[in-house]
Amino acid sequence: MAEIKKIGIITSGGDCGGLNAVIKGVARFAYSKGIESVVIPNGYAGLYNLVDMDAVTILNAERVSKIEASLAGSEAGHSRVKISKINDPNKYERIKEGLKKFKIDALVISGGDDTGSVVVDLSSQGIPCVHVPKTMDLDLQPYSVGGDSAINRIAQFTRDLKTTGMSHNRILVIEVFGRYVGHTAFRGGVGAEADCILIPEVPADFDIVYAHMKTTYFNRIERSDVKAGTYMIVVAEGLKTASGELLYDESAGVDAFGHKKLAGAGKYVRQQLEKRLKNDPEVVDFMKRTGMYAPGVYEAPEVREVTPGHLVRCGSSSAFDVNFGHSAGSAAVLLLLEGKTGNTVASVYGDKIYYIPTAQAIKRREVDLSEIAIYESLGICFGRNPEPYKYSLVELKDTVVRHV
Repeated sequence: MAEIKKIGIITSGGDCGGLNAVIKGVARFAYSKGIESVVIPNGYAGLYNLVDMDAVTILNAERVSKIEASLAGSEAGHSRVKISKINDPNKYERIKEGLKKFKIDALVISGGDDTGSVVVDLSSQGIPCVHVPKTMDLDLQPYSVGGDSAINRIAQFTRDLKTTGMSHNRILVIEVFGRYVGHTAFRGGVGAEADCILIPEVPADFDIVYAHMKTTYFNRIERSDVKAGTYMIVVAEGLKTASGELLYDESAGVDAFGHKKLAGAGKYVRQQLEKRLKNDPEVVDFMKRTGMYAPGVYEAPEVREVTPGHLVRCGSSSAFDVNFGHSAGSAAVLLLLEGKTGNTVASVYGDKIYYIPTAQAIKRREVDLSEIAIYESLGICFGRNPEPYKYSLVELKDTVVRHV
């Protein structure tokens, strides 16, 4: 076992649910092993500036008790800083001097793929690190803390928005975070019983989306005794256009890791539907049949886009993420003690701790399209012609570990 007396805890990248549970898991489990833990604030920016700090916060019993695991966000703070891009040729020596100054022997770092890439970088420089997977996008190979919290909030917001959609007979488009994959839109949309879910993994055919919307929405209102209805679309921010291009906010520039900022998927979907509603001669007849038509004022149903943005990653943590955060933080300490640095905690299942090299863990995991056919059979539109669900039956003969 490695000789470790003090662990530094870093959270990096975007905030999300479950991170405070990670911090408490590390601190309390380390304490049970006679190891001190400290917060290195403000992510990798704080690590770079550690040498200039006068003190770091020690996570003793009193300080840890003030951290609320059920709250989202991170008591340790965040920054989007890529160490290798810092314009300082002595940056790694500077980091090592900071760690030496406070007698920090190793690091537990919680973050997503960008954060994980820095874990790989720091490990190659001889700095002992273990990675706890964190991203609400769920695009890492193992489950990542924050995903379940985000899915639950997306589902809740979408369900809540049905009341305003019903009141105004509107078609609502909810654009949600998820970067280049559709896990949160997919799971959150299903959880809210959305009518249509659009994800980056499925090129959206808007003629199919419109046909599904028209049939579902028209029938829903015409069946209603008060002629009320809505149609809910959940769209991932990384939705691609018909030509395969991502929708970027060019005015926002790029982040520290060189990623263009995604924006506009909800607006794009709204415009596609509005264009088709305007050009569909059956729409006016529908509006007249349902008593909604007002010449020159209200001739087609309204389509509105809603972007909850950071609301899906703030506030509270789900119970699942608190559980995972505690266990993964504890497991990270054990990996350090066993000398398994440069690895990511994948899962804790009974008496087994599963881990994977961080370089492998951060490879992008997309939605498995073979599964969405189940939900197409239930009537949800994914912007393509529905496909039959192809399955095989497999008898479970041994315990397996599965992530969302």
